[in-house]
Amino acid sequence: MTDEQVAALVSKTLESAPKNATHWSTRSMAKELGLSQSTVSRIWRAFGLQPHRSETFKLSTDPYFIDKVHDVVGLYLDPPERALVFWWESRPRTAARARRGGNG
Repeated sequence: MTDEQVAALVSKTLESAPKNATHWSTRSMAKELGLSQSTVSRIWRAFGLQPHRSETFKLSTDPYFIDKVHDVVGLYLDPPERALVFWWESRPRTAARARRGGNG
């Protein structure tokens, strides 16, 4: 994947919706950008992008988000030789509080 393809996928996911639909599916996004459905799915999963779950979907305000997406997707799709790449997905703070039953 090129930087431009990753940026286009993330931007389109976060900033638009397809015609005649409320959100992007992996199939519609793949067709729109000329990518495979599995590529779209891996990138969305790697960064927790879930446009079909609008109640919990949050837009990152990090100005380096696209750069970080590119770095992590690059490691995920093409890890360095003889390297192990681990992924840790932490829960948002509010989800952790709700699970514990606390307020803070």
